Amino acid sequence: MNQTHKPDRLGGDRARSRQRWWAVGLAGVTGLALTTVGLAASPAADAAERTLTAVDDRGDRYDDKRNNGRTHGDSGKGKAKPNAMGMPVPCDADRLIAAIALANARGGAVLNLAKGCTYLLTADLDGAGLPVITTPITLNGGTSTTIKRDSAAEPFRILTVDAGGDLTLNHVTVTGGQTEGTNNGGGILVNSGGSLAINHSAITHNTGNNGGGVANLGRATVTHSRVSGNTARVSAGGLRNAGRLTVDHSTITGNTANAGVGVGFGGGIGSFAGGVTVINRSSITRNHSVVAGGGIGDFNATTTVTDSTIVGNTAAATGGGVFTEGRLTLRHVDLVGNHASSDGGGGLNIQNILGTSVATIEDSKIANNSTRGVGGGIRNLAATILLRNARVAGNQADNGGGVFNNSTATLTLLSTKVVENTAVTDGGGIFNIVGGTVNLNTATGTTVIRNRPNNCVDVPGCPG
Repeated sequence: MNQTHKPDRLGGDRARSRQRWWAVGLAGVTGLALTTVGLAASPAADAAERTLTAVDDRGDRYDDKRNNGRTHGDSGKGKAKPNAMGMPVPCDADRLIAAIALANARGGAVLNLAKGCTYLLTADLDGAGLPVITTPITLNGGTSTTIKRDSAAEPFRILTVDAGGDLTLNHVTVTGGQTEGTNNGGGILVNSGGSLAINHSAITHNTGNNGGGVANLGRATVTHSRVSGNTARVSAGGLRNAGRLTVDHSTITGNTANAGVGVGFGGGIGSFAGGVTVINRSSITRNHSVVAGGGIGDFNATTTVTDSTIVGNTAAATGGGVFTEGRLTLRHVDLVGNHASSDGGGGLNIQNILGTSVATIEDSKIANNSTRGVGGGIRNLAATILLRNARVAGNQADNGGGVFNNSTATLTLLSTKVVENTAVTDGGGIFNIVGGTVNLNTATGTTVIRNRPNNCVDVPGCPG
């Protein structure tokens, strides 16, 4: 049965919250009672001290004689069982706060959270509901283990990882985080020099300025996990990356980037400022951006997607599936059924304001994407694109049903099929503005056929 535990309040303002955090950590290190640092005794303080004293001086063994496998006053439900590989943390938000404070003080720890438990956070500890992670800490959850901000509490994210911090989440749901103003990372913020590993976990229904679910400036991996229903007020609804991000065997779905001006990139994932993003064997579906890049949005970043699907994403302006101003590689990717409402690039929009934008698309399918603008499958604005062994099919636009290539863009096709795309006005297959370069390389097996109302506009060697 699911249990929810709120920490007992020790005062309403942030200063008292911060004082409690430091007091709890100090008690774990020194063995002093919490009252010796100026805190009145309370059930929360008492619970925190019991948690801390349940570990011996090495910090790696549970005191079975004291607790006999359960917490004081525990009926057995939601209890944390002893585990030689880590410290059990019963279903009590204050004990989780205390355990993390102690782990930071002692150089790290493995903490085993209770199954079927919601650790409900009610107080802001320097911008987060839990102490800032500054050492290697693993939080092991289980079935229905959740860390959540109380909806009635003031806004704060769930976790912050600082330089030197290395946080691993296993089988944990992080939800309800919310930051105000320009604070990024509604669920989790990873600062430069910090690391985060999310395994078999969920980051869901968090809200932040940039990075509704996670904002990463360090190193982050998301493996066998789900990032869903998060919202960014500006960019990167699900995951924001300005460091190194790897997503593997995971689902990024139903996230939203809400900015109504030109910086609102990446409904699902947004990468910026030299960030490197690698996505393997994952699905990016049904995300939305108010501006660009419904599924993925990049600016001055490098993104590689392999063996993945980018399906059913939307953008109000451009790049329904992907928007990039940077370096993009798609290998064995299905870019299917995405939509850009106004400007174009239903599947992919690539632009080149910074002068370094390049896209390589290999062994991939760009199909059934649409826009009311130009470039149903691809819109290429002054960048360089290579299509190798790709299929561009069933896309729709006003001009350039399959591909739109502007006057300073370069498009090269090798062993690629551009078939059965539709333009309302002209260039069903490829619409090239005079001055742009399109290399069909028909000797490699490239074909542009059965597009409507015609196959090409201003493309040398194309059968009209």
